[in-house]
Amino acid sequence: MGISSIFKIFAGRSHRKFVKKCRPIVARINKLEESYRTLSDDALKAKTQEFMERVKNGESLDKILPEAFAVVKNAARRLCGSKVVVCDHELTWDMVHFDVQLIGGIALHQNKIAEMATGEGKTLVATLPLYLNALTGRNCQLVTVNDYLARRDSEWMGHLYNYLGLTVGCIQNSMPPHERRAAYACNITYGTASEFGFDYLRDNGMAGSKQDQVQSDYYYCIVDEIDSILIDEARTPLIISGPVNDDHEPPFMQFKPGVAALVEKQTKLCDRLVERARKMLEKAKPGSEEELDAMVPLLQVKLGAPRNRQFLRMMENGHWRKALDAFDAEMMNAFNRQRRFEIKEALYYAIDEKRRESDLTQLGRDTLRPDNPDAFVLPDLPTKFIEIDAREDLDAEQRAALKSAAENEFIATSETIHSISQLLRAYALFEKDVQYVVKDGKVLIVDENTGRIMPGRRWSDGLHQAIEAKEGVEIEKETKTYATITIQNYFRMYEKLAGMTGTAETEAGEFYDIYRLGVVAIPTNKPCIRIDEDDMIFKTAREKYAEAVREIEAAHAKGQPVLVGTASVEASEYLSNLLKREGIPHNVLNAKEHEREAEIVANAGQRGAVTIATNMAGRGTDIKLGEGVRELGGLFVLGTERHESRRVDRQLRGRCSRQGDPGRSKFLVSLEDNLMRLFTNAGMISKVLQRSFVEGQPLQHPLLNRSVETAQRRVEAVHFMYRKNTLQYDDVFNKQREIIYGIRNQALTTDAPRELLFALVEEEITDRVDAALPPDEKGEINRVAVEDFVRWLNTTFPLTFTEEEILAAGDEGTAGLVVKRVRKAYEKRDAVEGAEALKGMERHIILRAIDANWQDHLAEMNDLRQSIGLRSYGQRNPLVEYKNEAFVCFKTMLGRCRSAVCSGLFRTATSREGFEELIRRLQEMRGVLKDSSENNTGESVADVDPDALRIAVRQADAELEEARNPGVVPENIGRNEVVVLRRGDEEISVKWKKAKELLETGEGWTYFGRAKIG
Repeated sequence: MGISSIFKIFAGRSHRKFVKKCRPIVARINKLEESYRTLSDDALKAKTQEFMERVKNGESLDKILPEAFAVVKNAARRLCGSKVVVCDHELTWDMVHFDVQLIGGIALHQNKIAEMATGEGKTLVATLPLYLNALTGRNCQLVTVNDYLARRDSEWMGHLYNYLGLTVGCIQNSMPPHERRAAYACNITYGTASEFGFDYLRDNGMAGSKQDQVQSDYYYCIVDEIDSILIDEARTPLIISGPVNDDHEPPFMQFKPGVAALVEKQTKLCDRLVERARKMLEKAKPGSEEELDAMVPLLQVKLGAPRNRQFLRMMENGHWRKALDAFDAEMMNAFNRQRRFEIKEALYYAIDEKRRESDLTQLGRDTLRPDNPDAFVLPDLPTKFIEIDAREDLDAEQRAALKSAAENEFIATSETIHSISQLLRAYALFEKDVQYVVKDGKVLIVDENTGRIMPGRRWSDGLHQAIEAKEGVEIEKETKTYATITIQNYFRMYEKLAGMTGTAETEAGEFYDIYRLGVVAIPTNKPCIRIDEDDMIFKTAREKYAEAVREIEAAHAKGQPVLVGTASVEASEYLSNLLKREGIPHNVLNAKEHEREAEIVANAGQRGAVTIATNMAGRGTDIKLGEGVRELGGLFVLGTERHESRRVDRQLRGRCSRQGDPGRSKFLVSLEDNLMRLFTNAGMISKVLQRSFVEGQPLQHPLLNRSVETAQRRVEAVHFMYRKNTLQYDDVFNKQREIIYGIRNQALTTDAPRELLFALVEEEITDRVDAALPPDEKGEINRVAVEDFVRWLNTTFPLTFTEEEILAAGDEGTAGLVVKRVRKAYEKRDAVEGAEALKGMERHIILRAIDANWQDHLAEMNDLRQSIGLRSYGQRNPLVEYKNEAFVCFKTMLGRCRSAVCSGLFRTATSREGFEELIRRLQEMRGVLKDSSENNTGESVADVDPDALRIAVRQADAELEEARNPGVVPENIGRNEVVVLRRGDEEISVKWKKAKELLETGEGWTYFGRAKIG
């Protein structure tokens, strides 16, 4: 017995131990279920209410588990033969839980991941723990990978839940809020990870009232295909974004011709270099100086066009590949850095496929902007500002104008560099039908692990716009993030989390590290008799696809169904064309055809069927064998490429041999595949390549399978580190999110928003008092700081304070004095506006201040995250630096929120009528102030600043005039102020600069007023 076999025995020990523990419980469930067969339907249904009462009285779910599972199993038995409508199709219920499904249900209840092979009925397994945990009366949820499966499973399994008296809801994309609220109010709710996550963000980061919130609880959640959702999808955070209030168009189209021409020049240059290297190597002797000289142009091609077809063909020669790897490693040596730099600078740009980065060389920069040698050099703003301030021939206004011009130059140069950089990445690193597809005039991202389109997702930082420019489709506006959360941190909020999949064991370490979830392999109901053949390794992709066609043709000829797995849309369409040429009928399932996924996969097991699937082999839909297919050997699964993740390969293999069906699987691999090119430069594969093997004679051996898996493990480890690193950064941000969402939810739910409002006002005033009044070393007061504080007070609140008053109060009582007078002035609004209306306005003031500043903070934190890695060059830990910087940013943002609350306190009204009444009273007060030292409310003149009142009245009058005459354009609108324009039923909010252009076009737009009052 080999060492690996011994390890496998020990590795499966914990799984067998768990199954052994479950056997007595399963026996009890079956015994109870047998006894329940004598009950009437009503008596069985009454068990649900009985269990709920027992849970309410303190009985644990673990104690009730055998009875509850027995009730569910018996209900499933009684429903056999009944009809149920699922996704508009009538089906016959024919499912009763197997013993292994009961074990799977126990694992899910115990917060574990149940690894169950394809066809073992995971959908039915989930009914057991969901029913049990729903007995608490709290909402339980099941997460699926797409809307179709969420609807299908909720309607299908809902037949069982409804029979037992539980309610079932389903969340679908584009569902209105009231329907979502109703779905979350059910005992059990089905939906996708993105829908649940986006609802959380909308509830906590965007809802304007308690009624707008739809979610209720984060109690128990089962994640179906948990590896796909919590690992693959976890690479991309959930982001709710909206358009930026900026009419400026990024200059991608301006630079597109230059970048496209540059890429073409590099392609031709690399073609010449690889041809030159080939000729040199054919003449050179192994190990000679001539061979070493040939490595220079070969390394340049590797740096500039690593997917060049001629280059890939040359790398099939093991000796040449080994020589290039050795030369590359030598050039990375510190002594040869300069030479490597010179080799790279002979190109127009260099790219790094693994990191998806591109870098212009000096030659590339000079080619793009020959007229401006400093086009890619950012101006030194601090130095320019110092020089401007040092000029004595300029007055303050001229200095400000020069500084503004310098800033504009900096912004323009920065935008140019950024746009060209992203365009270069779009052309050199992102391929159509691989990383994205173009459909209906839009660029849609393809998930590399599932092959599915990711609707609504956009690459950030202008990359998506650059790809839109490259493909010649409409460039959509850059968006601003309103709310965001990672998949990891969303699901870690649940009290109880569990999952199920066919492939979790390879990622067991990550599941435990991040989610504290253990993995349990559940045995199959019937033994798996699938035959897994060794991989076949070819020199070229051409040979590999030729072999694939031969294999498919042979299977199809005898009627055996074939499921072919490809790694990209491009590969699936290429193989499809080859099959069309041979006259073999087939279906193609990729990101362009994902709407027909369930239909195509459900028919993939029929006699003679050929199905090409891109990493999407039927997720959630079983492939059932057609009549007579068992006798032909069952389903044949043919993989045309090894994926970077072993899980995806196992998912493809797992599509055949369900419930003891026969089946066969095989993978074809070529040296041109990405995994082989990028990650097999060591170990067994490398030794094989050194010796070279003859074209047309593929290699096949178990040792090679193991070597490929080693490469996959290496990639998985790299990806895990990326995800863990991302999570460590998001954990810092998550604490900030919890604080902000806590304040926001308090504002929405409290019956006394005024107390929260003034808590923020008091905190801001106290902070400013502490900043203004600390004595210096000599014990003297900083008069400038006090003067600034008094100015802020008198411009923020309609009160008047003097420096003498502030200083006379002393540092112990200044904050108390100011808060008392602000509160006293605010309380006068109670007589003008209704109590309930004021509550709504107070909530609005808090929410508006938080939302605007939080959104700016999100952008600031994203910028910080992008740049913090550079700190490592200074021998500092980027994560520690990020934590420190993030704390400062958050503290500053909270200060801006409090300041905005203070500013909005007397500048916001509940209604036009209330606003007018407030103005009337202020005008009366202003009149009284002229003749009396006290106003008609008994408040001293010192408490009210006449100038502030006059300004407030003047602003209010202007705004009320706009409200009364929406078509009349006032004269005092700032160029960057946001206004509302209308045309028929259409309404838009734009800056006044843009609004003037629209009004002058004569296209029917009319001015309707400022975007906000106050």
